[in-house]
Amino acid sequence: MGYADTLFDLTGRVVLVTGGSRGLGRAMAFAAAHCGADVVVASRTYVACAAVSAEIQKETGRAALPYAVHVGRWDELPGLVDAVHERFGRIDVLVNNAGMSPVYEDLGQVTEKMFDSVLGLNLKGPFRLSVLAGKRMAEAGGGAIVNVSSTGSIRPRPAIVPYAAAKAGLNAVTVGLAQALGPTVRVNTLMCGPFATWATRGWQENPEQLAEGVRPHALQRVGAPDEVVGAALYLMSDASSYTSGATLRVDGGMP
Repeated sequence: MGYADTLFDLTGRVVLVTGGSRGLGRAMAFAAAHCGADVVVASRTYVACAAVSAEIQKETGRAALPYAVHVGRWDELPGLVDAVHERFGRIDVLVNNAGMSPVYEDLGQVTEKMFDSVLGLNLKGPFRLSVLAGKRMAEAGGGAIVNVSSTGSIRPRPAIVPYAAAKAGLNAVTVGLAQALGPTVRVNTLMCGPFATWATRGWQENPEQLAEGVRPHALQRVGAPDEVVGAALYLMSDASSYTSGATLRVDGGMP
């Protein structure tokens, strides 16, 4: 095993990825398994989680547990943590990736239900899950939490105001939890720019919007899901052993 392989090695660890059945979450779950981890693929739909878990097991030989959960529902999260501990005995890495940003034509169309749903999934759930898993990590001697945020949190646009607010809150949660769970548990933000995923399909299918959206970025293109893997593995692994409370941007050079 080479030096780089050792640095990013996750052998024997358990990695829980929310929103793990597609997009960036799927890419990160596969990457963790390829680096030796057993993984938990969690999302709302069990069938999707089971399909991805089966692919991971076949391709990497690692164990993969599918679990259906709505991250925005506070009371469902203890069951997820308990299920992972029952199967694997621990959680070494939590990746809070599940999120959503509903489309609306005008800010006046944002209902209280929509606003609460966006904050629930993007902010409340990750906070609750981080506390539940983080306390157990600390008791076990250590771990890592990766909160997947968005450049929208620092560059909010009219079309994503509730989402941007939730992700800005998640950035703050990262810093607070890094202090609360340290020194043994590291908590960091992985701040993503535009990626070619299911969540951005509408934007990608509009050439004018796509061109306008990527023009300010240094790389002037949308990222592929696999291009988040290097940064994610850095934050999951011992490669980032002296990194906590930090924000790592993967956004194609957003100004």
